[in-house]
Amino acid sequence: MKFDLHTHHVRCGHANGTIRDYIEAGIARGLQVIGISDHTPYFGYEEEQPFPKITMRKSEFPAYVEEVLTLKQEYEGRIDVLLGIESDFFPEYAKLYHETLSRYPFDYIIGSVHHTFNVSIFNKSRWKDLNTAQHLEVKTEYYRLIQESARSNMFQILGHIDAMKGNYPAFSDIDAPDVIDETLRIVAEQGIAIEVNTSGKTKKSGGWYPSDAILERALYFGVDITFGSDAHKPERVGDEWEEVQARLQEIGFSSWVYYKAKQKQIVPLHT
Repeated sequence: MKFDLHTHHVRCGHANGTIRDYIEAGIARGLQVIGISDHTPYFGYEEEQPFPKITMRKSEFPAYVEEVLTLKQEYEGRIDVLLGIESDFFPEYAKLYHETLSRYPFDYIIGSVHHTFNVSIFNKSRWKDLNTAQHLEVKTEYYRLIQESARSNMFQILGHIDAMKGNYPAFSDIDAPDVIDETLRIVAEQGIAIEVNTSGKTKKSGGWYPSDAILERALYFGVDITFGSDAHKPERVGDEWEEVQARLQEIGFSSWVYYKAKQKQIVPLHT
């Protein structure tokens, strides 16, 4: 069974194509399951859309849900369309996000840390003039937030857990194995999944999130794995699915998962 749980669309302001475009791309790619998971609005801000090129307007959110549910019915029997969302994790607004998202019938919610110390993880300039200790402090805080998100009871999946390397490949070389192991142990305890996200190829780091080294440690701790292209254009739906499937088998995984009605669905990895 082929699935892709991480896709965006035009509402977020930095992706191309309609939701229907992504569903049709999934069918063409041979998927049986496609999850639509655009970015949540910034619920913690008073403004309707404080960052137009990052997330949809608050007022568009109900329409987003309604459109996915309508298309789910329309495409029934051709492809299983799942209602997902990618939610930022801000500890100070976690309760607000949880209460807001709980009003809708999501199949799954992806929790992603996109900011540390109020700066985007993809901001290349954030690393300028930092010494070794400060590099470690940033990496530790990033994984502390991921640990907190795992414990929040808000998410079924954690998104791109080493994406901070995206525009700063040297992030992977910051020596902090203990914090990564602790993060994976917590994720396993909480019974949620991490994704193999193939969008790293669109950044300076190249490759996937997370690295093979992290995936090997995830296997050791018993962490569930899912797949997400993080497609921001329809032609990337299901991108490198077969390559990820093969690599996970090489590492030693025997299955991966997706979520429907927030219930884990286990899919064997073997072809």
